[in-house]
Amino acid sequence: MSSRFDGGGGRRGRRGGGRGHRDNSRERWDRGGSSFDQEDQGGASGPRDRPPPHLKGREIGLWYARYGAVRRKQADRRSRAVVHMDEAREQHITRLLNSVQNDHYFDGDLPEEEKIKAEVKSEDEEEEEFTKCSISREAVKDEPPDNWDGDEEKEEKEKKIKQEKDLEYLFQEVVRDQSLDDYLKSDLRNKTFEPKYKEMLKFREKLPSYSKKEDLVELINSNRVLVVSGETGCGKTTQVTQFILDDHINRGMGSLCRVVCTQPRRISAISVAERVAAERGESVGNGNSCGYQIRLQSRLPRRQGSILYCTTGIILQWLRSDPTLSSISHLVLDEIHERNLQSDVLLIIVKDLLRMRDDLKVILMSATLNAEKFSKYFDNCPMIHIPGLTFPVEEFLLEDVVEMIRYRPQNQDRRPAWKRGFWQGRQLRSEKEAKEAEYKESWPCYARTLQGRYSDSTIQTLEVLDSDDKIDLELILALICHIVRSEEEGAILVFLPGWDNISGLNDLLMAQTMFRSDRFVIIPLHSLMPTVNQTQV
Repeated sequence: MSSRFDGGGGRRGRRGGGRGHRDNSRERWDRGGSSFDQEDQGGASGPRDRPPPHLKGREIGLWYARYGAVRRKQADRRSRAVVHMDEAREQHITRLLNSVQNDHYFDGDLPEEEKIKAEVKSEDEEEEEFTKCSISREAVKDEPPDNWDGDEEKEEKEKKIKQEKDLEYLFQEVVRDQSLDDYLKSDLRNKTFEPKYKEMLKFREKLPSYSKKEDLVELINSNRVLVVSGETGCGKTTQVTQFILDDHINRGMGSLCRVVCTQPRRISAISVAERVAAERGESVGNGNSCGYQIRLQSRLPRRQGSILYCTTGIILQWLRSDPTLSSISHLVLDEIHERNLQSDVLLIIVKDLLRMRDDLKVILMSATLNAEKFSKYFDNCPMIHIPGLTFPVEEFLLEDVVEMIRYRPQNQDRRPAWKRGFWQGRQLRSEKEAKEAEYKESWPCYARTLQGRYSDSTIQTLEVLDSDDKIDLELILALICHIVRSEEEGAILVFLPGWDNISGLNDLLMAQTMFRSDRFVIIPLHSLMPTVNQTQV
């Protein structure tokens, strides 16, 4: 089971501060840090989790932020295992590790960005550390180390080095290389004889987008902008980029092709890149034809004749150093119907960019929703529609589910929300009063339509489940158990509106003995979870 939603966080505070504190804030920070040691020694300087009394306004918020980072570092150190060994054993292990590296344990040498990646914490690891420390922050009692400022500066410096290496790799201008063109053409021809490639090709040919291959290639080559609309599952995300690259390689122009495809989420960029690489009989990145880049994490492909999947924010970052995107031949903007601030800004920039670069090809991919609007925005550029795969779907309403599994709430004596008042014990708001009146008026009529088709107990249960403010996780648990016991084996996908509901349902499932067996794999999925957990799906 997996579930997801897009959420966000907020920050609040107040501006202000004492007069004369701005210039010597760093010195006062240092003095504030020393108060931690006094507290540990039994000093009466106040609670350990409060800032020094001399800080004002914004300085208090900064103190909490820095102190929180220190406590997270200490929590990580405390959770690490400690291994004791003598010098001889340490030298033996060192020799073994060196021998593994010398024997080229990996397929080929790691690119420079991978070597740097091993030294720098990824964004996902930082999120995982933050999550763990947030859960156990009350139990963390260690004091901040004397060199914690230096550690933060070192990590920040390493992150900048990683970003500079990626930019240096990607901003190299694409030039024609005849020898590379010949090699790419020969390599692609040889792949068609490989069993793994043939097996993947059979699957690709079943996708609706594959039947539109010739039309897509012709429209892309003859137009600067193209809108591709298609239903979910038609294969446009994985196939269109390959059509472009393979066409250039077969025409002896592979070295001039660098396709970059944006994705709205990190998990999408990684999973799609891995899928495309598998379809091409390769591993993702490592100088092959397909790779990905997200914030602080990348598996980059070769510089020329390649496909790169990345998040929208990565493209915006590139534009700061390369305003014309000179290293990109084809820019594919995927899922543009999922409009947000970043994607809208990028569309505005791309429209202006087309006036400066005659050789840039832009492909906009969207669901069928509002595809015409994007075509109109780009001067009525041509459109092509790809049909989707259809599967038989059977719908069950809430009353059908309650009747089928004979669900009864644990607290059957509770009254419906509209009978006790939505905001009982609080001041009623006008919109809540209107909603309560609507329920009072509509429920009896609706209940009469259910009589004769559903049992009285089901109607009574529906009357209790009328509140829109809280999801009944017990009902979802009962439905999942019913599906497991009575339906064929398969996967269950549950969509929930927030992390609280996701984690709550996960706890309910793990509390059941049945779901703790190796027959089940339960994966909570959320946009803010570490990438390593998201890729399990």
